[in-house]
Amino acid sequence: MATNSSLKNQLIEKEQSTVNVQETILKNLVNSDEIKSKFTEVLKDKAFEYINSIMNLVKETPTPNAIGASDSHQSADLGSLLIECEPRSIIDACMIAASLDLSIDKNLEYVWIIPYKKKANFQLGYKGYIQLLLRTGEYKAINVIEVYEGQLKSWNPLTEEFDIDVSAKKSDAVIGYAGYFEMVNGFRKYVYWSKENMDAFRNNSFKGDLRWNNDYKAMAKRTVMRNMISKWGKLSAEMQRAYLEDINTDKFIQGN
Repeated sequence: MATNSSLKNQLIEKEQSTVNVQETILKNLVNSDEIKSKFTEVLKDKAFEYINSIMNLVKETPTPNAIGASDSHQSADLGSLLIECEPRSIIDACMIAASLDLSIDKNLEYVWIIPYKKKANFQLGYKGYIQLLLRTGEYKAINVIEVYEGQLKSWNPLTEEFDIDVSAKKSDAVIGYAGYFEMVNGFRKYVYWSKENMDAFRNNSFKGDLRWNNDYKAMAKRTVMRNMISKWGKLSAEMQRAYLEDINTDKFIQGN
């Protein structure tokens, strides 16, 4: 009679076998002439390094038998581990990032390759938005930050101008998020979202979207940045394409 321990070991072995097969398929795919040619066409002499970064991205994701129960739950929040995604979808998501000349290195936080229902999806991080906007040459400065308790001195809801004293922080409690950009032509825009407004937006538009559980601050900053530049910013054709790809990922994960 099988014990709980033996059944668990069998499950781990099965999961590991699946991971190994998927990794082999992906490796063969990224090393194929077809994929190499596509990335070379887009990235020229940077293609080889970028292709290697795809495999590194997958290897950085813990395999099922290398993580504990709590970690496994977190890693699987969006549906599956990245290595369990359909290999072609991983390539496609990374190609979107490559076509925008944005690194998929998770440490840079320009782009996230999000696993959901066995499909890898492109998501533009708030730092990726900043990179693409600065490339246009139209922006003098652009940023989004957390606002902690004690830092917000005043905020005008009509003009959306605010006064923030970063040295007046009283605690690590985040009370809101502030965004700002200034264009070279002198146009400036300030936006402020209170924590309550952000929570309401999340509950109304992203109910059940577990990306917010994994990294609330990053998603909140992305929300402020995307909302701000889509309403008041000047978007290049490249930025518009990235924005639409980002929106499409949200729609897919939300089931719309």
